Amino acid sequence: MPQISAKGINLPASPIRKLVPYAEAAKKRGVKVYHLNIGQPDIPTPEVALEAVRKVQDRVIEYSHSAGIETYRRKLAGYYRGIGIDLTEEDMLITVGGSEALITAMTVCMDAGDEVLVPEPYYANYNGFAVESGVVIRPITSTIDTNFALPPIEDFERHITPRTRAILICNPNNPTGYLYSPEELEQLKRLVLKYDLFLFCDEVYREFCYDGEKHHSVMNLKGVDEHVVMIDSVSKRYSMCGVRLGALVSRNREVIAAALKVGQARLCPPYFAQVAAEAALDTPKSYFEDVHREYTRRRNFLVGALNRIEGVYCPMPKGAFYTLVRLPIDDCDRFARWMLEEFEYEKQTVMLAPATGFYATKCLGLNEVRVAYVLKVEDLERAVKCIEEALKVYPGRTR
Repeated sequence: MPQISAKGINLPASPIRKLVPYAEAAKKRGVKVYHLNIGQPDIPTPEVALEAVRKVQDRVIEYSHSAGIETYRRKLAGYYRGIGIDLTEEDMLITVGGSEALITAMTVCMDAGDEVLVPEPYYANYNGFAVESGVVIRPITSTIDTNFALPPIEDFERHITPRTRAILICNPNNPTGYLYSPEELEQLKRLVLKYDLFLFCDEVYREFCYDGEKHHSVMNLKGVDEHVVMIDSVSKRYSMCGVRLGALVSRNREVIAAALKVGQARLCPPYFAQVAAEAALDTPKSYFEDVHREYTRRRNFLVGALNRIEGVYCPMPKGAFYTLVRLPIDDCDRFARWMLEEFEYEKQTVMLAPATGFYATKCLGLNEVRVAYVLKVEDLERAVKCIEEALKVYPGRTR
């Protein structure tokens, strides 16, 4: 039998999805599973987007432009200008989700074996993107004790080698919910200028900021236009994860030209996704106001309820809709699987994302899980109760 590639062997399983078979088995036993493991909101997709797809009357679904439908790119540029980011339709490539945007950025900005510095914990699928692109992630550790603030710049500098080509951040952060400050972004700006690096920034959660905090885009950093590549997506903004549509955005003309060649090789982004996304740009402001209030309510409930459980610590996230939670457990992977295989409370249990999958450094995150507060408060209340009861009887409890 022929051997598959080393790349195929080394591709990591998603910590977010690898427990799905155990969740499915629990459901077959009649157990209700609350999915706090994945960022799949239950917020309705804007009706304007759904209606646009319903109204499509094309007799032939043709290829679009490889960079994306021009009317969509123009309208998207208008959206960016509306939030203070000065762009044109020539500064972007529409992609198959933010995932393809980041894989493309790594591919066109880095060679095989080049290194990208990433504050950990980080979105677990970055590992897979790096393997696909042939690049190496060098983690810079942040900690729950500082609510996962940007690690000291000295820690970044200590990890820079002749192969270092980029720094990657997610702002607001998945999985921690941390929102980077203008001062932290300025520190990164000085670093990429000093060492002539790219700065990749995943900004797909920019609409989700709380407590009066504002999102600051790397696209507005002065003097680094040639260094900055922004990753974006419609999945969370409009609660339509399944359309799989994102964007690679940069004022660096060489990056965009090279990315377009990647885009030409995969022909074009999906047509119906672009129809939906273009229409979604007309979503009324009231939609986002309602969504913001709902997520604030969910966050406040979840953080408060978790912190009332003995031995649990949950930081207050300032953005996105995730938080990493420290639990009094020996092994988060074992605990998450045990919750699905062996535990139930009133015929209910919870699916969590083990935090080890969000760290590159071995042995970190063993007593942490990522929780996505994407369910209504009534469901979050039942889920937290399950966690509380589980911790009372879990055989690997540490205190």
